[in-house]
Amino acid sequence: MGNELKAPLIQTKGSGVLKACFNATNAFLGIGLLTVPYALSSGGWLSLTLFLSVAAITFYTGILLKRCMDTDPSIKSYLDIADCAFGAKGRITVLINMNSECYLVAVGLLILESDNLHKLFPDFMIKIGTLVIGGRESFVIITGLVILPTMLLTDLSLLSYVSATGVFSCLLTVGSILSVGAFGGVGFHGRGALLNFDGLPTAVSLYIVCFAGHVVIPSVYSSMRDRCQFSKVLLYSFILTAITYMSMATVGYLMYGDIETQITLYLPTSEIGAKIAIYTTLLIPVTRYALTVTPVANTIEGGLSEEYRNWRPVRLLIRIGLLVSTLIIAYLFPYFENLVSIIGSIFVVLASFVLPCLCYMKIFGLYKNFSYKRIGFAGIIVFGVVAGVLGTYSSVVDFMRNV
Repeated sequence: MGNELKAPLIQTKGSGVLKACFNATNAFLGIGLLTVPYALSSGGWLSLTLFLSVAAITFYTGILLKRCMDTDPSIKSYLDIADCAFGAKGRITVLINMNSECYLVAVGLLILESDNLHKLFPDFMIKIGTLVIGGRESFVIITGLVILPTMLLTDLSLLSYVSATGVFSCLLTVGSILSVGAFGGVGFHGRGALLNFDGLPTAVSLYIVCFAGHVVIPSVYSSMRDRCQFSKVLLYSFILTAITYMSMATVGYLMYGDIETQITLYLPTSEIGAKIAIYTTLLIPVTRYALTVTPVANTIEGGLSEEYRNWRPVRLLIRIGLLVSTLIIAYLFPYFENLVSIIGSIFVVLASFVLPCLCYMKIFGLYKNFSYKRIGFAGIIVFGVVAGVLGTYSSVVDFMRNV
């Protein structure tokens, strides 16, 4: 493709390296932070080699998305990349995958909030006449009521600034949990297993969730002033993300050994460090929920006729409907770690492993000729698919045991 079709690598406006690095890191640091100790507990110490493998592969597939965007200046998003490679079918596939992931992450945020509130107030319940609603279920409802005002804002620019505290919140959580182990009387005595084959599928699927930000990568790239620096930005973001996740996993595993759920539920609430970690965790769902479901709401609105698409009552009804439906699922499905594992096994595998390779091969015509690069892409796809299938199976089995 001629140079005249290339997107300009240097723009007069846009994000600098530091801001782009912050945005990319904020996209990757999320709910996976609380489940990595459980992942390490499931797979054992040697499973960290798989964590590093996942980090390296997803970094490379992020670079592939960047290279796909370089072929056409009109490509601005992941949807555009899929459309360029596979047309309308590719765009629809990514749209469904992206919205499904966002919807389930929103459910996970509600479960996360209710679990940690129940940890702080274990005796709380709601009594209405003869009706008694248990503590965790009560907090699901209360969380929905707290989040409701944010759903009434169709202009979420203010919330985007609040959500930008995500990186700081994650680092504060890690530091607080570390302080509990060092100064809260818990210590670091959990030696743990070297390798647990039975738990490897669950561990890998949870590790995959840690790098579930590929949908945001095209936006970060297109927003940069100097796009030549993007590879450096992505590398720095992945290094910071990997160090943060590995620190949390290692600290949590050394503190408690075998872990079966999110790390915050093990913390002693009498310790100030534990309270900081839990209260910081409580801010995440409130500040991120509305932004998380916005792509889903926008997709639904886009399917409406022009008469109703921009009508505010309809937009509010859609958002409230999404909140109610996610509340019902969170009320009935209280297994946070299983949900996160399913998200990683199905949706993140597709967005972070399979689709970047397929789009790159299609756009650059690698389907036509045999090459070592094509073998490498096939290996990444096979790794992702096998991890996804085994992780999904393991998550379903674990869920059936918990029911």
